[in-house]
Amino acid sequence: MLAASLAATSAVTAKAQDWPSKPISMVVPYAAGGGTDVIARAVALKLQERLGVGVVVENRAGAGGNLGTTAAAQAPADGYTVLISNIGPMAVNPSLFKNLKYDPAEVLEPVTLIAKAPLLLLVHTSVKANSVAELIALAKDQPEGLTYGTAGHGSANHIATALFELTAKVKLKHAAYRGAGPALNDLLGGHIPMMFATLPSAIGHVNGGGLKALAVTTAERAPALPQVPTLAEAGVPGYEASGWYGVFVRKGTPQAIIDKLRSEVATIINLPDVRRNLELEGAQPIGNTPTEFAAFVKAEREKWSKVVAEADIKVE
Repeated sequence: MLAASLAATSAVTAKAQDWPSKPISMVVPYAAGGGTDVIARAVALKLQERLGVGVVVENRAGAGGNLGTTAAAQAPADGYTVLISNIGPMAVNPSLFKNLKYDPAEVLEPVTLIAKAPLLLLVHTSVKANSVAELIALAKDQPEGLTYGTAGHGSANHIATALFELTAKVKLKHAAYRGAGPALNDLLGGHIPMMFATLPSAIGHVNGGGLKALAVTTAERAPALPQVPTLAEAGVPGYEASGWYGVFVRKGTPQAIIDKLRSEVATIINLPDVRRNLELEGAQPIGNTPTEFAAFVKAEREKWSKVVAEADIKVE
């Protein structure tokens, strides 16, 4: 039995050392065009150059990110299915979706935090509000509140808006989409008046004049948009939230593969051109260790589960 065990261990080690020897599927649990998709495609492009195999981004949107997350959770633990995810599926949905068939923390292994980014409080140019105070007053004049778009239930946009409703004492109407990209398109078209969106996905539209940014969600102003105040500065004290993007694999993936993947991603996001592009889009590159990232996800989950409970957020 010892010989068999040693042989099995050697086989796993050999497979890990050979990784990757075939194309990698990079799952994004949202539609194309949102912040998670933008970050994933930037990483995938460099990763396939460095590893010498194809890295195919697969957008599997739906159920607030749960469909794509489930696909990654059910994939073999061999490093050939990589999940690029964010606050929604990993830190919010376990508290929000009571019928989840799995706990992300038990089936997915954190690899590294790619980047953190502020969200922007955005309104369409036709909205008669040029400040947060004016937007709150406008929303309070609406019987059902203004409609806001999100990437789906439990997404960063959803949870950021829920926190805004709590701290600003205002009621808004939720319109859930199958990703931030479709929601942002409807905001640009004037079909919805407002939404919170990650800075990387929206900065081009703000700089181009297609949307108005009233505030950022972080405690400090974003270097990429220094003229935009924080929500705390704009009259909503105590408000703070960040979007983030991370790499996950199926639990049970050989540690050698996890370590190599983390090393490659950390190297990629610190390449001068990639780092510059991330920072220009308002994202802060991180590239921490699996242990550090796991602790970060745990803390985020604890923080946002309290918001879900306090705001009494329910899946409609």
